[in-house]
Amino acid sequence: MDWFMERAKSVYAQLLAKAESIEDENLRKITLELLKNPVITFVKVEPKITFFESPAAPRKHHAYPGGLLDHTLGVTLIAEKLVDVYGSVYGASIDRDVVIAAALLHDLFKYYQYELDPLTGGYRPRSDWYLGHDFAMVAELSTRGAPDKLIRAIAEAHGTVPFSMLESQIVHRADSTDSEMISQIQDIIWRVCLDIELEKPDAKAVKVFNEALRRRSIFDYAKIYYTGGRDALREYIKKTLGLD
Repeated sequence: MDWFMERAKSVYAQLLAKAESIEDENLRKITLELLKNPVITFVKVEPKITFFESPAAPRKHHAYPGGLLDHTLGVTLIAEKLVDVYGSVYGASIDRDVVIAAALLHDLFKYYQYELDPLTGGYRPRSDWYLGHDFAMVAELSTRGAPDKLIRAIAEAHGTVPFSMLESQIVHRADSTDSEMISQIQDIIWRVCLDIELEKPDAKAVKVFNEALRRRSIFDYAKIYYTGGRDALREYIKKTLGLD
């Protein structure tokens, strides 16, 4: 956990730097306020894990401590690149400030949705939670008097409603790219963890998977897999977790 917490602090500093780069004073102010103190104020509710340790999802993607921070930075950087591409190639007029602010905030309240899972060593959705993170952010932004363009971008960024802004569509594409990439790598790790359980029935795949994600970056595992194959990754995970 210490390794991931150190990484989380570094990623968090980069998120703050991105927020500081927003030129629109109002957008910059509200984005920084939420990043520095990511709390829901429009209703009384308490998180069960911290913002820094939160995964982006319990299983689907970035399912490890600090995963939410990694995903947020990944989405922000990808979205910025898309702004450059569509501007230079197609001459699109896109509000970079809205894109950065929406990318930084689109999943911010996800950590309210999860809790530690004592059975698997990972995370699970809270049974007492009743607010989707996107709804929660829209409500919080509205309560804080955020600009309409930011509220709209957040409301549309997850692709659950029709797009009315290029900015929200760009954040949605960046979100999908980052989450799908990491999800595919995690699926590889999961299948190898199932192999380990077949070989060692006491080493339950779900526990091996969650512990493996805590010990190393998923791209460390990806490198082993793409250079040595499935068997090499199985042996690497076993060695990393002391199961060999």
